[in-house]
Amino acid sequence: MRYSTSRVALGHITTMKFLLDFFPVVLFFIAYKFFGDLPPQLIESANSLPFVSLDPKEPKDAIYFATLTIILATLVQNISHWFVFKKLEKMHIISLGILIVFGSLTLAFKDPLFIKWKVSIFNWVFATVIIGSQFIGKKPLIERMMSHAIEVPKNIWRNINFTWGIFFAMVGVVNIYVAYNYSEETWVDFKLFGVLGMTIVFMIAQGIYLAKHAVIDEEDSEKNQQAKEDK
Repeated sequence: MRYSTSRVALGHITTMKFLLDFFPVVLFFIAYKFFGDLPPQLIESANSLPFVSLDPKEPKDAIYFATLTIILATLVQNISHWFVFKKLEKMHIISLGILIVFGSLTLAFKDPLFIKWKVSIFNWVFATVIIGSQFIGKKPLIERMMSHAIEVPKNIWRNINFTWGIFFAMVGVVNIYVAYNYSEETWVDFKLFGVLGMTIVFMIAQGIYLAKHAVIDEEDSEKNQQAKEDK
């Protein structure tokens, strides 16, 4: 497989799809920030669900409504992906499973620490899977996910895969640090803007690294060389 303009475009689409995975987190943020402005009917509907007991006059209940929101949003994300692509993303399924467990514990025990730990557990699970894939199978996980869009030498894929694993592990550590050392509101801000910002910067850096080591299509290379000579 060779590097080409169409595959670069496909890589960009993959990147955008990854960023759209933050959709449930955006809804979590909105639900938390605007909890006090929600219509009473919505709170009543939420209270009919298991483990849910919300009081719109209690600011501390905002985290529980946001937790319920992200569980439902992630469920919708999985269903929507199935209808559009006729398959489920393993990453989405694992996220939903971890979220249901830690989200339910948050609602049942009225303890926000469970939902805060969910972010770290999720990232550490993927760090373990990604790094472990370097020792299991013929290709590391990131190569399996992205090799359809760009071709780079085998050792570069291993480097990329390892750095993705380290990145997920680092996000998990930073999340726990913020959760235990800052206010709940600051942690909610970090969950959206902090994690998203770290991910964007990391993906840009990885994109530059991949482009530097990409295998260039021989036909495209000849055309570029000819264009230079014509000038």
